[in-house]
Amino acid sequence: MPEEQRLRAAPVESDWEVVIVGGGFAGLSAAIYLARAMRRTLVLDAGESLGQWEPEVQNFFGFPDGISGSELLRRGRRQAERYGARILKDEVDRVEKDANGGFQIYGRHVRFHADRLLIATGLYHLPPKIPGANECIGNSLFFCKDCDGLKVKDKTVVIIGRNNEAVEYALGIQCYSSSVTIATNGEPPAWDSEHARWIEEYEIPILREKIAAIDHRRGKLSAIQFAEGGKTKIDFIFTTRGDIYYSEIARQLGAAIDEDGQIIVDCGQRTNIPGLFAAGCVTQANCQMIIAAGHGAAAAQAINRSLFEESLQNHCLKDASQ
Repeated sequence: MPEEQRLRAAPVESDWEVVIVGGGFAGLSAAIYLARAMRRTLVLDAGESLGQWEPEVQNFFGFPDGISGSELLRRGRRQAERYGARILKDEVDRVEKDANGGFQIYGRHVRFHADRLLIATGLYHLPPKIPGANECIGNSLFFCKDCDGLKVKDKTVVIIGRNNEAVEYALGIQCYSSSVTIATNGEPPAWDSEHARWIEEYEIPILREKIAAIDHRRGKLSAIQFAEGGKTKIDFIFTTRGDIYYSEIARQLGAAIDEDGQIIVDCGQRTNIPGLFAAGCVTQANCQMIIAAGHGAAAAQAINRSLFEESLQNHCLKDASQ
């Protein structure tokens, strides 16, 4: 039997009030709130949260000495499970709205049913296609100046990029370091005339040569090598190649998506599809761990409220004896 037919024929593993797709900061935060609200909650986690690659999170409230992203996630899973949420490792291939207003969620080996669905699948930062770059991610190559700007204080920094965002990164990092350079990696600049004037005004150096490789030792940068020979010593890199938003299952349900691929939500993390919510970096939120966690909590509260109101309308309010 073909895989698709097998999944369609498979029994529903269980009925859930809420299924959360994504076990990162938004998904786990939502699971904690919903489980504490006595909602039958399932988290489907592919284990791909970008937070696990962050060796030291320095801006998460309550951790003045810093904490690794993997440890934060571990604690979040433990906390959600403590209150009764179930967490399964699975990848979701597709979702469908059913006739009763709920959702059929098709994992790799089994399907699930949910009254409410929260998408918290996040995004993927595109690293530069340069040998040595991947090994430096989270250690000396960063994607977010708001998260990691303070780490590069008084260091030599290169911004790899050629668009307006690269210029704004260079301008923003100047408050941390007096040695900031833009490297276009052999590509022609694509920033507009206003950004070009800012480059000139603030005297930001531009390296236009193709980068052949990044020199590092165990993820710690030392230099960038150029294809035509020579190298430049540096301490840190920020890159602005772009992001991929994991919003495909929202598209399958007809949810509104912006031109970048982010799911459009309101202040309660509701999409335009009844019963469908989204939170964290897959939405138009500023992609920060603590913001994702907060939006997960906001989504959970809105979901819990919608289930409560529905039960009142249907005369089926749960009580402690059930």
